Amino acid sequence: MLSSFKPGSRAGQRPSRSVSLRVVALERDEDYEQPPEAGVLPDVARRLEADRSSSPTGTAGAAMQQQQAAASAAAAELAGASSGPAVSPAGLSPLYPPAERSQIQESWDALMRWSKTFSKRSGSGLSPIEAADKVVVFGGGSFGTAMGSSLALKKPQLDVVLLLRDPYLCKDINSSHCNTKYLPGFTLPRNVRATTDAAEAIAGAQYAVHAVPVQHSRAFLTGVREVLPKDVPIICVSKGLEVGSGCMMSEVIPSALGRRQPAVFLSGPSFAKEVMQGRPTGVVAASKDAALAREIQELFASPCMRVNTSTDVTGVEICGALKNVLAIAAGIVEGLDLGHNALAALIAQGCAEIRWLSQKVGAKPATISGLSGLGDIMLTCYGDLSRNRAVGVRLGRGEKLHDILASSTQVAEGVATAGVVVGLARKYRVSLPVLTAVAQVLDSNLEPAEAVAAVMNLPQIEER
Repeated sequence: MLSSFKPGSRAGQRPSRSVSLRVVALERDEDYEQPPEAGVLPDVARRLEADRSSSPTGTAGAAMQQQQAAASAAAAELAGASSGPAVSPAGLSPLYPPAERSQIQESWDALMRWSKTFSKRSGSGLSPIEAADKVVVFGGGSFGTAMGSSLALKKPQLDVVLLLRDPYLCKDINSSHCNTKYLPGFTLPRNVRATTDAAEAIAGAQYAVHAVPVQHSRAFLTGVREVLPKDVPIICVSKGLEVGSGCMMSEVIPSALGRRQPAVFLSGPSFAKEVMQGRPTGVVAASKDAALAREIQELFASPCMRVNTSTDVTGVEICGALKNVLAIAAGIVEGLDLGHNALAALIAQGCAEIRWLSQKVGAKPATISGLSGLGDIMLTCYGDLSRNRAVGVRLGRGEKLHDILASSTQVAEGVATAGVVVGLARKYRVSLPVLTAVAQVLDSNLEPAEAVAAVMNLPQIEER
């Protein structure tokens, strides 16, 4: 989206080449003990800077002084500054020299101008949320409820219907406006309601958000295909690979419906509770239909949610599935109390394994390093709200998988996905030490500590 934008550039104006960068050396170890207050240079830096400006050495020092003087004059002219020293709004001396401050401000101003221009160009016509009257959400789990609620808040007149199997949860949502099973403590918008009647839920809906767990999606979609219109876009937020077939959701959906259906796959670092709290969140809307991806981008975008678009459906889906398995490994390291070094090394190795397999199945490098790849990996592996990580933590502390799953109301997709990932890796002839070790632990073939020791004792090789 920003590929053609060059921050800091203006038509007919070239950036100054006379700007020099000043490096301030701190001479004593104690100078590093306390970080400088934001926007304020430490006293030692001021002294060193004063010494250098008062007694430059040799031709290089004189040239540097002249360049700094020229740059400062140019910055003062551009900013309309007075002859006195520049100060921050808080009355403190600025962190950066005038030339650098000018460049930073110009870059920021250019970015803001681009933002306003882009918004004006894309702001014509009726937006998708304005045009929509009804959205159906398949499934009443935490994330489906959160995404439905985010749409309901954008437009109070929008009818958001959660299609559930559980009549008791359905009654709770309609009577108390709270998903008491998956999001207790959160009040849902008044225009969110629930039903167990598929025909009633789907009738008149412009969009369908699919939030049913992957392993149950085929049966669910087969059950609603007769009442789901062929032109209603499915916005899939389910992540994982189907056990048995190894299919991604982009393959399960047309197979279960027996037809091609407009579909977008929404993924990225997004805990349901933080979406409900209105905290800043970034996700990716991926579709082979670029126009549809942009439509869903506009549908969900808000001051609290940034939505990037992509046509790399395979990359977005495979990253979303593999990161769940890696999160279990991260949890095991945490549960074993192996420390930060071990956790960082494991996640780095896991990221490499995800990259190896993702590229083999056709994912683009930008996707792997983007929100649905690295972004989601970071959240799921480090975040305390991660269901898959929680499974790993409990495994590392000695609990049995059966007991962990029996005591949880949430689905940890990585448990079912791990075995499928190993099969996919064998198909593409890719070695995945960490992800394979997770499958071994889940299948009770290895104890968590044994798996860690085995991976650590693999041959020392060149990084790739």
